[in-house]
Amino acid sequence: MLTFQCPMLTSTNYTIWSMRMEVILGIHGVWEVIDPGLDNAKKNNIVKGLIFQSIPEDLILQIGKLKTGKEMWEAIKTRNLGAERVKEARLQTLTVEFDSLKMEDTGTIDDYAAKLSGIASKSATLGDVISEHKLVKKFLTSLPRRFVHIVASLEHILDLKTVGCEDVVGRLKAYEERIKEENKVNETQGKLLYSRAEFSNRNYDSNRGRGCGVNSRGRGRGNTQNHGQQDSSKKK
Repeated sequence: MLTFQCPMLTSTNYTIWSMRMEVILGIHGVWEVIDPGLDNAKKNNIVKGLIFQSIPEDLILQIGKLKTGKEMWEAIKTRNLGAERVKEARLQTLTVEFDSLKMEDTGTIDDYAAKLSGIASKSATLGDVISEHKLVKKFLTSLPRRFVHIVASLEHILDLKTVGCEDVVGRLKAYEERIKEENKVNETQGKLLYSRAEFSNRNYDSNRGRGCGVNSRGRGRGNTQNHGQQDSSKKK
């Protein structure tokens, strides 16, 4: 009689495990114990023995006292389908978070890359690996408008189907740093021009103020002299 190595059940492979086990149990001629569930002690023990070979020891301790192979099968099915539903719900939440994520106007490339990387890592842990192409596309289409020129340039010079996400992030960080330096230079120049304008305005106001004082004093002396001449005429 041919023997077949039973697959090991893990926390994430129930679907393929059950498909393989059904085939193996059928080959051994004992699947009818599970469906439709014939009361046959010999076949039942064979089923239980094969199940024991394909599940971890901690699970054997939990379901090993069940009387029939069918009961054991249903217990495993219930546990793992519940876990599958939880995994699917978590993946759905991550998918929504990934699709809606955008870099804030005041954010940085490093921070945004960390957020996307975190979602990708969680998704991979749950069995769904996000491709490099999808990550690159997401990155380039969810950046603020200040990156529009570099994005257009990268789309033109790179093959986005094969380029790695780290490569794209590195180019964007370099562009971000260059923009920061240019902004610092422009800010410094703006402050310098403002200081020069303020200094010029203060000099202008000071000179104009002194001019008015001279004229006023001139006018004052002129008026005094005129009054003196008028008084002398009157006395004569």
